[in-house]
Amino acid sequence: MTTSMKHRSHASTRSMSPADKLARGLGWLSLGMGLYQLVAPRRLGRALGMPHRANSIRACGAREIASGIGALSDNPTNAIWSRVGGDVLDFAALTFALKRYPSHKENLYLALTAVGVLAVVDVSCAKALSQRHAYQGGATPDYRQRSGFPNGLESAWGAARTEGSNASGPPQRPSPNAV
Repeated sequence: MTTSMKHRSHASTRSMSPADKLARGLGWLSLGMGLYQLVAPRRLGRALGMPHRANSIRACGAREIASGIGALSDNPTNAIWSRVGGDVLDFAALTFALKRYPSHKENLYLALTAVGVLAVVDVSCAKALSQRHAYQGGATPDYRQRSGFPNGLESAWGAARTEGSNASGPPQRPSPNAV
């Protein structure tokens, strides 16, 4: 590994806020959950009492993977907000399943609890990310009217002329022994 690669790696982790790190963790979690929903939809459907909903579970898995990929990006704000939307959809589907398939109540309550906890984490992370990245998406301030000289450029030139006229003789170089 070269020195520049080490430096880049350190710089990328140094600027991450706790919300960015949480978003990254949620992204990996989302990828894992999405992959499981894509690979084993019938098994998950049987556990939730919805054995004939494999395609719906696969669609949820694809949504989770899309959100997970977005959560691993430089600005994961939109991806985490999309997870919040997915949580609402999951609540609706699980609540519908609870009414329609009451024989699997325990697993459905467990799933609802998990979705509720993740929804709270998603909302808090999304709000923190929105505040952190809000200034980066705004308009760039216009500094064309500023010169860097609070009293104007003419005043600064005048001060230099006055200071130069008060000096006696040509400017002197500092002595090497002065340091």
